[in-house]
Amino acid sequence: MALLRFLLFSFLCTLFVYQCHGACAEVDSDTEAVAGKGFKLGCISCKRRSEVRGEANIEWYFRPKGEADFFLIYTYNGDESTIENDQFADRVDWNGSKRSKDIQDASIYLFNVTFNDSGTYRCFFNRILSYDNYEYNDVVSKVVHLSVVGKATRGTASIVSEVMMYVSIIGLQLWLLIEMIYCYRKIAAAGEEALREAALSSWTENILPLNDLHDDNLREKLFISNLYFTFFLTTRTKDNTLGEHGTSTVNSTLCTKSMFCTYMRNHYALMSHIV
Repeated sequence: MALLRFLLFSFLCTLFVYQCHGACAEVDSDTEAVAGKGFKLGCISCKRRSEVRGEANIEWYFRPKGEADFFLIYTYNGDESTIENDQFADRVDWNGSKRSKDIQDASIYLFNVTFNDSGTYRCFFNRILSYDNYEYNDVVSKVVHLSVVGKATRGTASIVSEVMMYVSIIGLQLWLLIEMIYCYRKIAAAGEEALREAALSSWTENILPLNDLHDDNLREKLFISNLYFTFFLTTRTKDNTLGEHGTSTVNSTLCTKSMFCTYMRNHYALMSHIV
């Protein structure tokens, strides 16, 4: 059942695709060719209403640089093409609409460009539009000014686009690096905080509770010793350890310059013997 649904869906999609028509957009031709290479002379004329049937014959004319008159060089009627001038013999090929007489793209391809090909090219659409009750003749022309150079040159737009591409890539890479460093520092800080809390929760279980003592002096001394014990735990050093009986072994460099640390250490040692 699922296979039948899939086949039916594929068949319907095929019908819709068959009825689709490509859109037409008029794009200007390039105007700079390199000597010894090929070049496409673009010429596009779109119909205003694509549903109207039409036929077109194409004619290409050329006026060399420095001359005043055009002469015919190429014709195409939808079925066959003809090169009309010996200067372009075996060097022109059709590159426009194919398998249709309703021509909207009349581009041609020029092989082995020479400096003598510099000049003005003009293409004509001799179009016949067929309506229900009559036919309408329409003539459209496009002009291409071609210059031939010995070496290809890059346009300003190409250079700017390439520079912007590299700037964007470098900027995105720097942003990614900053984000990675920021995330790493956040994760490292969170890990250190979790380890510190775990250490405090495990070590502070050994601190004696004050509520169980009835002697005020002993409670005060034990409170001070607990403060020292907490201070000792929150001070990170590689040499800080606790002895087997709960006494503290603190690196001498940690508390030599702190009177508070010395005072607290003495009280903690005292309370270790009392308790």
